[in-house]
Amino acid sequence: MTVFNNTYLVIRHGQSQANVADIVVSDPAIGCVQYGLSPLGEQQAKTAAEQYSGAAITQIFTSDFTRTRETAAIVANTLNLPAPTEDIRLRERYFGEWEGKTSAAYEQVWAKDALTADNNENGVESTAQVRARALNAILEFDAKYHGEVILLVAHGDTLQILATAFNDLPPNKHRTLPHHETGELKLLVKQGDAIPPQVLNTPKN
Repeated sequence: MTVFNNTYLVIRHGQSQANVADIVVSDPAIGCVQYGLSPLGEQQAKTAAEQYSGAAITQIFTSDFTRTRETAAIVANTLNLPAPTEDIRLRERYFGEWEGKTSAAYEQVWAKDALTADNNENGVESTAQVRARALNAILEFDAKYHGEVILLVAHGDTLQILATAFNDLPPNKHRTLPHHETGELKLLVKQGDAIPPQVLNTPKN
């Protein structure tokens, strides 16, 4: 049983230019240099920071995509926090051949996800792979820090899939959890909470 040394919060990036354009942007070669926040997305990030009333955030780690970096910077500036640290393990789930397609692609991928945590059809990164990398990041942070309140800035699918580990669900059941809205800040796990050993083994179904 792993007991966490820190409290972890998560925020999905604010509305992005990709959201507005209704296209899938999951390739780091594109997402890390284009498709930042829309004006609404900037306001969502600022509002989330202003409305946060929990224990003081001490560290921010972010995906290196433009939309997450911009979200993290707004939160840090609003709360007068140190500059966020980029970590590629918090990146968007890679959607393979669906890259550049409309958001209708998500429903097709999620339908395949429901059948297996190893869904790699059309070059999609599987839910098992996404959860393993994101959870590994948290476990690494937890070995390094103690008593911190750490904010993770990431993406919709990445955060939905990561949340399954803290709800004792297989990673491919991510769509059974409440949808994580753009700019929404949530508690993931509190210091002293535990995660079942079987979750660390990333069960398949």
